[in-house]
Amino acid sequence: MSAPLLSVLKQSFGFAAFRPLQEEIIRDVLAGRDVFALLPTGGGKSLCFQLPALMLPGLTVVVSPLISLMKDQVDALQDAGIAATFLNSALAPGEARKRLRGLHQGEYRLLYCAPERLMLSGMLEDLQKWNVSLIAIDEAHCISEWGHDFRPEYRQLSGLRELFPGVPILALTATATERVRDDILRQLCFEDAHTYVASFNRPNLTYRVIPRSQPQRQVRDFVRQRRGESGIVYCFSRKAAESVAEHLTKDGIRALPYHAGLSAEERDRNQTLFLRDEVRVIAATVAFGMGINKPNVRYVIHYDLPKNIEGYYQETGRAGRDGLPSECLLLFSAADVVKQTSFIDEKPTEQEQEIAREQLRQMVHYAETSECRRTALLRYFGEDWPTHPATQPCGGCDNCLEPRETFDGTLAAQKLLSCVIRLRQKSGFSFGLNQIVDVLCGADTDLIRKWGHQSVTTYGIGTEMKRPQWQAIGRELIRLGFLQQTGGKYAVIEITAEGLSALKARQQIMLTKPAEVKAEKRRRTGEIPCDEGLFDRLRGLRRRLADEKDVPAYIIFSDVALREMANRYPATPEEFATISGVGSQKLEQYSEAFLDEIAAYLRTYPKQVFEDSLSAIG
Repeated sequence: MSAPLLSVLKQSFGFAAFRPLQEEIIRDVLAGRDVFALLPTGGGKSLCFQLPALMLPGLTVVVSPLISLMKDQVDALQDAGIAATFLNSALAPGEARKRLRGLHQGEYRLLYCAPERLMLSGMLEDLQKWNVSLIAIDEAHCISEWGHDFRPEYRQLSGLRELFPGVPILALTATATERVRDDILRQLCFEDAHTYVASFNRPNLTYRVIPRSQPQRQVRDFVRQRRGESGIVYCFSRKAAESVAEHLTKDGIRALPYHAGLSAEERDRNQTLFLRDEVRVIAATVAFGMGINKPNVRYVIHYDLPKNIEGYYQETGRAGRDGLPSECLLLFSAADVVKQTSFIDEKPTEQEQEIAREQLRQMVHYAETSECRRTALLRYFGEDWPTHPATQPCGGCDNCLEPRETFDGTLAAQKLLSCVIRLRQKSGFSFGLNQIVDVLCGADTDLIRKWGHQSVTTYGIGTEMKRPQWQAIGRELIRLGFLQQTGGKYAVIEITAEGLSALKARQQIMLTKPAEVKAEKRRRTGEIPCDEGLFDRLRGLRRRLADEKDVPAYIIFSDVALREMANRYPATPEEFATISGVGSQKLEQYSEAFLDEIAAYLRTYPKQVFEDSLSAIG
């Protein structure tokens, strides 16, 4: 089957080879099997149902949670010459009726629909008349209460198996822990489904965490160095999103906010301007991003600390969907922990609070760790990084690229460990990290006076450092196993057997210095060297063609395709056809315009020679 699959892949989608697991998933779907697939963002989930839709005899129904995502994917399919449509509440009644007539007449190969629309009785009756051959459920983690983006309307989809017993169901997601995966399989009544779980590793992404000091300036400086590139700045609050967008705009960097406090019209307008590259930066709360199909987001900045690693991973995953090098920057401050904790305390049940606290602890651990960040992320999802960071760094995180300096922290560790013991001896029970730090710094607080802690021998022995430094040392001693933190609302710190042994033996304890930002000079995973002047010219042409069609620029061609053109300098339609993403429809539509632009450029500028040219063209 490989030959016909590859033929359809190139002819309709313009790709010469499949990404990992795509072919196996497609083969199972075509064989009529139920499939659960977990592929990372940018891993090519959509192709797993779009290609079978062209080879199966009837209609492929795609369940999608967001109107913007439906329109985006349908625009891209139609531009590639594939008959696709969507039905949702944004359509005028006349347009909806027209599309329904087309569906009754078998004019479409793919139908995108929201779950609440799909499960209406009238819609289900129509579906049973339309010869449905495949049902694809995108963003399948929304069906699980344990997922980070649970949507009750997705629960209704469990009835699809009974209504369409002979139709294969393909469930896809980019983010799901093992518990969420099991819940998805159970909810969809998958008894004999084939399961595919790709690596969570995104090799083209670089992860960095820097101390949050002057966040507005830090964001401005980062964005200024990447003018012309698209990026998302995630903020905890609506107010912060507005403020970041306003400050960037004042500094000459056009940016727009996106959050639930804006009207639906404002949100749609701001999102559209971002998708079409008319605005390069969007400052948003987590309300923005799910289903955003923009492949050329070159960076994601977290202005505030995310609530959990799962959300952080999904949000960073919106960078570099096209496989080109992209950056993920997190600004971290201990004050963020206090802010998040105050919101956790407002949750209605103790169980919810405890889950949220544990998730926050994991997030703080990630932000402060000195180990490989890629290893830490993959471990969270149950995946082992195949190399040992100490001997083979990942090459894509700050801790591997610029290992943080260590220092002999034995004396500081001894002071903190001793203070933990002295407070327990004095009061008969343990205290939280804040109380321990207050005692070390010689603070005069109500709690210190209440428990008489000004009389312990460790009171005031740490005045050489400020509170944030002691707090960071305390958290590192927890990570190193010398201390442990109990759960619950009033988490307390206790010394471990290892900590007690280290204290008694006067064991040397090495600690890490805070992170610093350093300039990056290296070849990055996924990088395509090219003639940057030609690349900019081709981007301008792409933008003009997209404006004529009233679609986002990436619907015409991805940045990957443009960089390949600016590396290979194709001169004929045959050479142009070898570019990634050039199928038969795009070859016919766009080859003349792009070949003319390349030829015009070369009349003024000489070809550049690249050490690792992508082909021998020219």
